[in-house]
Amino acid sequence: MSLSRQEIERYRRHLLLPEIGGQGQQRLKDSKILVVGAGGLGCPILTYLAAAGAGQIHIVDADRVALSNLQRQALYTTEDIGKPKAECAAKALAALNPEIELSFTAEYLDTENAKDLVAGCDLVIEGVDRFAPRYLINEACRTEGVPLLSAAIGRFDGQIALFPMDEASSCYRCLVPSPPEDAADCETEGVLGAVPGVVGSLAALEAMKYLTGMKGAMKNELLIFQGREGRLRRISVPKDPACPVCADEVRA
Repeated sequence: MSLSRQEIERYRRHLLLPEIGGQGQQRLKDSKILVVGAGGLGCPILTYLAAAGAGQIHIVDADRVALSNLQRQALYTTEDIGKPKAECAAKALAALNPEIELSFTAEYLDTENAKDLVAGCDLVIEGVDRFAPRYLINEACRTEGVPLLSAAIGRFDGQIALFPMDEASSCYRCLVPSPPEDAADCETEGVLGAVPGVVGSLAALEAMKYLTGMKGAMKNELLIFQGREGRLRRISVPKDPACPVCADEVRA
């Protein structure tokens, strides 16, 4: 389906970019994206993907908006306090861009629904704050062969990693085989409000680069953001022959 006149005007700044143009914008429009987590990271990720014209976005988050969220989760307002995040996010994004399809699941992603939610997507993006659901999402993406973009933040820092999940691809468990003992927790250690905005925006950028096939898109790589120093580092994530998720593929 080609772009309408209204879409051409809406996405004009994309269409002017030779690296995207009409074909790249059409790829965004045809894409189906699952975003797990509509919190500090999910808010900028969802906002920029919706504004960019990602055709179908499904949001998964079981939490409700709390007053303490508003310091960094700029997609919500004071009036949203107590309401389901997934529902509020979908409503706000629909107002931002009525050209796209938005849906949501106001429940936790778990072993019962993970594969069904992941199946058929062009990209899964997770910005959750616990390792158990990260591992579950990673395994579902590996099983279904769906690319995974993982984003995480600490007090002043953050990181994103993208795994295409093809045969040669590493996965999130290659990067983090087991939960680190000193893992940062925003609820107990705090986070500077702009940090998830920066890291989430970088994640949205990498998602758009990957979906449009742009040169330089991350693949089996980790991007590290150090907020206090204002630094970015990009390193490769090789496939781990001892990975609990994809080791059998290595031996095969």
